[in-house]
Amino acid sequence: MDDESFQAIKDSSPFIAWIHNISLNQQKYMKSKFNELDLGHDVRYIMFIYDNPGCSQDDLVNMFGQSKGNIAKTLRKLEDQGFIQRQVNPENRRKYMLNTTEKGRNLVPEYRKISKQWEIEVGITEEDIELKKRIKEIAIKGMNLIEDN
Repeated sequence: MDDESFQAIKDSSPFIAWIHNISLNQQKYMKSKFNELDLGHDVRYIMFIYDNPGCSQDDLVNMFGQSKGNIAKTLRKLEDQGFIQRQVNPENRRKYMLNTTEKGRNLVPEYRKISKQWEIEVGITEEDIELKKRIKEIAIKGMNLIEDN
Protein backbone atom coordinates (compact mmCIF):
# COMPACT_ATOMS: atom_id res chain seq x y z
CA MET A 1 0.00 0.00 0.00
CA ASP A 2 1.27 3.46 -0.87
CA ASP A 3 2.01 5.21 2.45
CA GLU A 4 0.94 8.55 1.01
CA SER A 5 -2.59 7.40 0.17
CA PHE A 6 -3.18 5.35 3.33
CA GLN A 7 -6.56 6.41 4.78
CA ALA A 8 -6.62 9.26 2.23
CA ILE A 9 -3.81 11.14 3.97
CA LYS A 10 -1.78 12.89 1.31
CA ASP A 11 0.70 15.74 1.28
CA SER A 12 -2.12 17.90 -0.07
CA SER A 13 -4.48 16.96 2.79
CA PRO A 14 -5.38 19.76 5.21
CA PHE A 15 -3.36 19.74 8.43
CA ILE A 16 -6.51 19.05 10.46
CA ALA A 17 -7.08 15.82 8.47
CA TRP A 18 -3.73 14.54 9.72
CA ILE A 19 -4.62 15.41 13.31
CA HIS A 20 -8.04 13.78 12.91
CA ASN A 21 -6.40 10.65 11.50
CA ILE A 22 -4.00 10.46 14.45
CA SER A 23 -6.88 10.86 16.89
CA LEU A 24 -9.05 8.21 15.22
CA ASN A 25 -6.24 5.67 15.06
CA GLN A 26 -5.27 6.30 18.67
CA GLN A 27 -8.90 5.76 19.69
CA LYS A 28 -9.05 2.50 17.72
CA TYR A 29 -5.87 1.35 19.43
CA MET A 30 -7.22 2.25 22.87
CA LYS A 31 -10.51 0.51 22.13
CA SER A 32 -8.61 -2.66 21.20
CA LYS A 33 -6.88 -2.53 24.60
CA PHE A 34 -10.07 -1.72 26.53
CA ASN A 35 -12.49 -3.61 24.31
CA GLU A 36 -14.87 -4.38 27.17
CA LEU A 37 -15.32 -0.63 27.64
CA ASP A 38 -16.97 1.29 24.84
CA LEU A 39 -15.88 4.76 25.94
CA GLY A 40 -14.39 6.22 22.77
CA HIS A 41 -13.77 9.93 23.20
CA ASP A 42 -15.91 9.99 26.37
CA VAL A 43 -12.87 8.87 28.35
CA ARG A 44 -11.59 12.45 28.06
CA TYR A 45 -14.41 13.55 30.39
CA ILE A 46 -13.45 10.94 32.98
CA MET A 47 -9.83 12.07 32.75
CA PHE A 48 -10.78 15.74 33.12
CA ILE A 49 -12.93 14.99 36.16
CA TYR A 50 -10.13 12.84 37.61
CA ASP A 51 -7.67 15.73 37.18
CA ASN A 52 -10.18 18.35 38.41
CA PRO A 53 -12.17 16.85 41.30
CA GLY A 54 -15.28 18.82 42.13
CA CYS A 55 -15.49 20.39 38.67
CA SER A 56 -18.86 21.24 37.18
CA GLN A 57 -20.74 20.39 34.01
CA ASP A 58 -20.10 23.97 32.88
CA ASP A 59 -16.35 23.36 33.22
CA LEU A 60 -16.68 20.47 30.76
CA VAL A 61 -18.80 22.55 28.38
CA ASN A 62 -16.15 25.28 28.38
CA MET A 63 -13.21 22.90 28.09
CA PHE A 64 -14.51 20.69 25.30
CA GLY A 65 -16.77 23.06 23.39
CA GLN A 66 -19.74 20.68 23.57
CA SER A 67 -23.32 21.68 24.21
CA LYS A 68 -24.77 21.44 27.72
CA GLY A 69 -27.19 18.80 26.45
CA ASN A 70 -24.47 16.59 24.99
CA ILE A 71 -22.35 16.90 28.12
CA ALA A 72 -25.36 16.11 30.35
CA LYS A 73 -26.21 13.02 28.28
CA THR A 74 -22.61 11.77 28.39
CA LEU A 75 -22.30 12.40 32.12
CA ARG A 76 -25.50 10.46 32.73
CA LYS A 77 -24.03 7.55 30.75
CA LEU A 78 -20.71 7.69 32.62
CA GLU A 79 -22.57 7.86 35.92
CA ASP A 80 -24.73 4.85 34.97
CA GLN A 81 -21.55 2.95 34.03
CA GLY A 82 -20.06 3.75 37.43
CA PHE A 83 -17.12 5.95 36.34
CA ILE A 84 -18.27 9.24 37.86
CA GLN A 85 -20.61 10.56 40.50
CA ARG A 86 -22.48 13.82 40.76
CA GLN A 87 -23.01 15.54 44.08
CA VAL A 88 -25.06 18.65 44.68
CA ASN A 89 -22.81 21.66 45.16
CA PRO A 90 -23.54 22.96 48.68
CA GLU A 91 -22.77 26.52 47.53
CA ASN A 92 -25.19 26.35 44.59
CA ARG A 93 -27.82 23.63 44.92
CA ARG A 94 -28.71 23.91 41.21
CA LYS A 95 -25.23 22.72 40.20
CA TYR A 96 -23.39 19.47 40.64
CA MET A 97 -19.80 18.75 41.56
CA LEU A 98 -18.31 15.91 39.54
CA ASN A 99 -15.89 13.31 40.86
CA THR A 100 -14.58 9.98 39.67
CA THR A 101 -15.63 6.85 41.47
CA GLU A 102 -13.17 4.12 42.43
CA LYS A 103 -13.83 2.55 39.02
CA GLY A 104 -12.97 5.85 37.30
CA ARG A 105 -9.90 6.39 39.49
CA ASN A 106 -8.65 2.92 38.57
CA LEU A 107 -9.26 3.46 34.84
CA VAL A 108 -7.35 6.72 34.36
CA PRO A 109 -3.79 5.60 35.28
CA GLU A 110 -4.20 2.42 33.23
CA TYR A 111 -5.59 4.38 30.29
CA ARG A 112 -2.69 6.83 30.46
CA LYS A 113 -0.17 3.99 30.61
CA ILE A 114 -1.62 2.37 27.47
CA SER A 115 -1.85 5.78 25.75
CA LYS A 116 1.84 6.39 26.49
CA GLN A 117 2.59 2.94 25.05
CA TRP A 118 0.75 3.96 21.85
CA GLU A 119 2.82 7.16 21.65
CA ILE A 120 6.01 5.11 21.88
CA GLU A 121 4.81 2.63 19.26
CA VAL A 122 3.97 5.38 16.74
CA GLY A 123 7.26 7.15 17.40
CA ILE A 124 6.30 10.11 19.56
CA THR A 125 9.35 10.85 21.69
CA GLU A 126 10.46 13.36 24.30
CA GLU A 127 12.11 15.23 21.42
CA ASP A 128 8.62 16.01 20.14
CA ILE A 129 7.90 18.16 23.21
CA GLU A 130 8.08 21.37 21.17
CA LEU A 131 5.70 19.93 18.59
CA LYS A 132 3.27 18.97 21.36
CA LYS A 133 3.46 22.49 22.81
CA ARG A 134 2.80 23.99 19.38
CA ILE A 135 -0.21 21.75 18.73
CA LYS A 136 -1.56 22.64 22.19
CA GLU A 137 -1.18 26.34 21.32
CA ILE A 138 -3.09 25.77 18.07
CA ALA A 139 -5.83 23.90 19.95
CA ILE A 140 -6.19 26.74 22.47
CA LYS A 141 -6.28 29.37 19.72
CA GLY A 142 -8.96 27.30 17.96
CA MET A 143 -11.08 27.20 21.13
CA ASN A 144 -10.62 30.95 21.62
CA LEU A 145 -11.57 31.62 18.00
CA ILE A 146 -14.87 29.81 18.49
CA GLU A 147 -15.57 31.64 21.75
CA ASP A 148 -14.91 35.01 20.11
CA ASN A 149 -17.55 34.41 17.39
